[in-house]
Amino acid sequence: MYRDVISNELFTVLMVIAITAIAAAKLVAPQRFNDFIYVLGNSKYLKIYSKDQKFLDKFDALLFSNLIISGSVFIYLIYQNVTETKIISINILFKLVFGIATFILIKVLVERLIASLFEIDKLIDQYLFQKISYKNYLGLLLLPINALLIFSVKPTLPIFYVIITLLLIVNIFGVITSFKTHQNTIKPDLLHFILYLCALEIAPYIILYKVFTS
Repeated sequence: MYRDVISNELFTVLMVIAITAIAAAKLVAPQRFNDFIYVLGNSKYLKIYSKDQKFLDKFDALLFSNLIISGSVFIYLIYQNVTETKIISINILFKLVFGIATFILIKVLVERLIASLFEIDKLIDQYLFQKISYKNYLGLLLLPINALLIFSVKPTLPIFYVIITLLLIVNIFGVITSFKTHQNTIKPDLLHFILYLCALEIAPYIILYKVFTS
């Protein structure tokens, strides 16, 4: 049974865990982390490390942990603002962490399965690596943003709209950069790639939107 709290101590604990995960990622692979910092607009990281990617990667797993925590905190801050409540529900926050992690992991597994059916494993492996990298990068951006929203700036809906727009722009910019990097690989399987995007990139988020709005 989880209890509800009013102070920001829980947010502080979660942010410390997120910072620890980032520090651990840098400790595990310092050079890779330095290259990762400049992944936005620079294809060097994607070109070098996509060749040696593993299904279970410590570096990506640690940054993914930060993404889940920072993303859950950010979504909960939006929830607090919309519902105008100051109480922090540990139960809801835990469900957010579990739900986001489960959704992303299941989605990746399904994507790999579909890639095998379409026989475009190599293409999708590169695409997934790019996508995970940029999502993890967004997790890095969310950490200081959450700190500002919790301890400094009073969050309002317009501020959330601006932040979400900026995050979407960063993500789109990253996808465009990745597409340019792998365009020679994508072009021969462009039709399959487009079908893949519609089925597993657009449809799931439309379904989620319908669920939440209903």
